[in-house]
Amino acid sequence: MKILVAFFSVSGITKEIAQNIASITAADIFEISPQEPYSRADLDWSDENSRTSLEAKDKNSRPKIAQSIDISSYEVIFIGFPIWWYTAPHIIYTFLESYDFTDKTIVLFCTSGGSDLSNAYRDMEKIVPDAIFKYGKCFHFGESRASIRKWLESLNLK
Repeated sequence: MKILVAFFSVSGITKEIAQNIASITAADIFEISPQEPYSRADLDWSDENSRTSLEAKDKNSRPKIAQSIDISSYEVIFIGFPIWWYTAPHIIYTFLESYDFTDKTIVLFCTSGGSDLSNAYRDMEKIVPDAIFKYGKCFHFGESRASIRKWLESLNLK
């Protein structure tokens, strides 16, 4: 089974989880990078006029991705992201709308200080209805490799 771990990370926390998942599963890894990187000011959730605040308010916002990948040979695709405004950042929706996920298994994982994965899961199922979703997991800063491995084993992907 060919596996891809695709992720978006700004602070590095999601990237660390993605790297662990890729290492444990012997998967390929792809960083979903914005064409226009986010600055510190862009990420200021307390500023209602910051870039990320404006993206969150506009349900049709789709930040451009810097590079692409051919996903046709992958059967399982892990998609990781931080939770922003109780769901996935809109760049994840750009990624999902850019490819054909028909009959591919998508396993979501996120990083968050308090929110869970439920809104993102529900939002993504609407965008790619022909994919097979596995609910996934929300991780916190400092998650152990053993904890990640245990979760991966519970998915019974083989």
